[in-house]
Amino acid sequence: MTTTFETILETIKAYQTIIIHRHQNPDPDALGSQAGLKEIIKQNFPDKKVLMTGFDEPSLTWISQMDQVDDEDYKEALVIVTDTANRPRIDDDRYLNGNCLMKIDHHPNEDIYGDFYYVDTTASSASEIIADFAFSQNLMISDKAASLLYTGIVGDTGRFLYASTTSKTLTIASQLRHFHFDFAAISRQMDSFPFKIAKLQGYVFDHLTIDESGAAYVLLSQDTLKTFDVSLAESSAIVSAPGKIDIVKAWAIFVEQADGSYRVRMRSKEKVINGIAKRHDGGGHPLASGANSASLEENQTIYQELIAVCQGNAKFQVEVSQF
Repeated sequence: MTTTFETILETIKAYQTIIIHRHQNPDPDALGSQAGLKEIIKQNFPDKKVLMTGFDEPSLTWISQMDQVDDEDYKEALVIVTDTANRPRIDDDRYLNGNCLMKIDHHPNEDIYGDFYYVDTTASSASEIIADFAFSQNLMISDKAASLLYTGIVGDTGRFLYASTTSKTLTIASQLRHFHFDFAAISRQMDSFPFKIAKLQGYVFDHLTIDESGAAYVLLSQDTLKTFDVSLAESSAIVSAPGKIDIVKAWAIFVEQADGSYRVRMRSKEKVINGIAKRHDGGGHPLASGANSASLEENQTIYQELIAVCQGNAKFQVEVSQF
């Protein structure tokens, strides 16, 4: 059932234990919204037990680290899942073990789950939604919570570069900047990466295939990841690299997983690409989506669809207005 900020607050008030989940292979918005919400709840309701769960991503522990959550913690607990469009991507399968399940997200609501859900696809990020919730309900926000939410917004907007950045996004970011935290350090942290990622980025540029339509792709095999000592999660750091090339309009990065299948990360400057993702066991935003491929043959099918989109073939697109 769809819900409101008022109902979210009343539901939080009704539970003594609250466990917050987010998606697998977390990014700054997943961690920022998860940890930011925890900080807000703890500051306003210090007697409540608030926990975060999921696997820690080593490259992002500077944002937040997870709590130890035991099975018995879920008894009579409120479970909140942030920044996760569909159930298979939720980190920690115990999300169903609580008394009440709530979804807070900004992705297209194609997998409707939970007793309550709040989905705003006009928001740049789940962190923007959490900040909007806190401001609208006049909740106390600590410097730490503001820093976490600002980090999530900056992460999902590409430091306010992407089209998902709205005037409301900038207003909320401005409100968060009134708090005391080192916003410049956050930007520096996001703009830096290990030398091995720099070398992987060089590999991407060297091996990128670009069609005359402006569609591009690169494949990162398991052997390539091992050569550069880069994990699947760490490889996400180079997802924006092809977009720096002026003739590239949309691109896909195929990352081979241990079982031989492929995680597909797709981005576009203007053309809508989430229709492709939906056809290949994925989804996401109009200009930033993810999919899954079972084989090299399916990789080529995805790339051919990406070429068709860049050529203006509406058959392969999903209109933003449908969400």
